[in-house]
Amino acid sequence: MSKLFIELYLDEDVSSLIATLLRPRGFIATTAREEGQLGRDDSEQLAFAVARGRAILTHNRDDFVALANEYYASEREHFGIIVARRRPPSELVRWLITILDHVTADEFQNQVRYI
Repeated sequence: MSKLFIELYLDEDVSSLIATLLRPRGFIATTAREEGQLGRDDSEQLAFAVARGRAILTHNRDDFVALANEYYASEREHFGIIVARRRPPSELVRWLITILDHVTADEFQNQVRYI
């Protein structure tokens, strides 16, 4: 099934304010807190995002790049991983919108992007 718009799931280390700032712009974004996923390890967080057809936003580069490599090696698919440097939420939203406005969900599948 083709999807046009990337839907986001924010890992628990990402400020929930980012989801709050994205929603009025028409983007779908949920957080680990909202989904009752606090305290889950990174592989569980990614599996949760995959089960819901969402790309994941995280600050945890090392673990999520390793997970992306594991998914690739085992031919499992994910809906994208965005690894963000820690910045103020409003700045991260500007970077995210660049991706969300120019990349379709289908194009983003199995991709890792750094912002």
